[in-house]
Amino acid sequence: MTLPRQADATVKSTTRRTAQKKDVIEQLVDDHKNVKKLFKQYSKLAEKEDIEGKTLVANQICLELTVHARVEEEIFYPAARAAIHDDDLLNEAVVEHSTAKSLIGQIQSMNPSDPMYDAKMTVLSEYIDHHVEEEETEMFPKVKKAKVDLEELEAEVSKRRGQLMAEVVNAEGGIDIKKLKAAVQQAMPKH
Repeated sequence: MTLPRQADATVKSTTRRTAQKKDVIEQLVDDHKNVKKLFKQYSKLAEKEDIEGKTLVANQICLELTVHARVEEEIFYPAARAAIHDDDLLNEAVVEHSTAKSLIGQIQSMNPSDPMYDAKMTVLSEYIDHHVEEEETEMFPKVKKAKVDLEELEAEVSKRRGQLMAEVVNAEGGIDIKKLKAAVQQAMPKH
């Protein structure tokens, strides 16, 4: 299954958005804002019982969160761990990602008309809000103070994000659902 052109604009805007940022923290905060908007859009569509619309947005949310988690875990968190020496904070962030990815995997395997689908999307939204709050109020300020080269990290994150997005985009530029599900499975915790 391929998402219609409506979702294409989001994929393309995500790519443009990340290319314009000056540092990695601005980029990650931008991701947080984008996902928050998508969750609001999802809620409105769920209230209207628009199965097709909410499915499109849910898939976009799952893609955005999966890619975001991967770039943080592969690039940002190791740099943050080395710079701020706060293993508890970073270990908690990794566990939070693991839980979010588990929920994403459950959502991706469900029928969107299942009443638990909306419930899981709501829990995912609340969970992400909590995670974002901790990152933005605790982790990011510590990383900024540690004098990490945020611009260099941004370049690495942007490059990796492009690679990850390319893995789930079809020839027309839309999201290939089978590839998205495979990417979600690949991102799932291995323990």
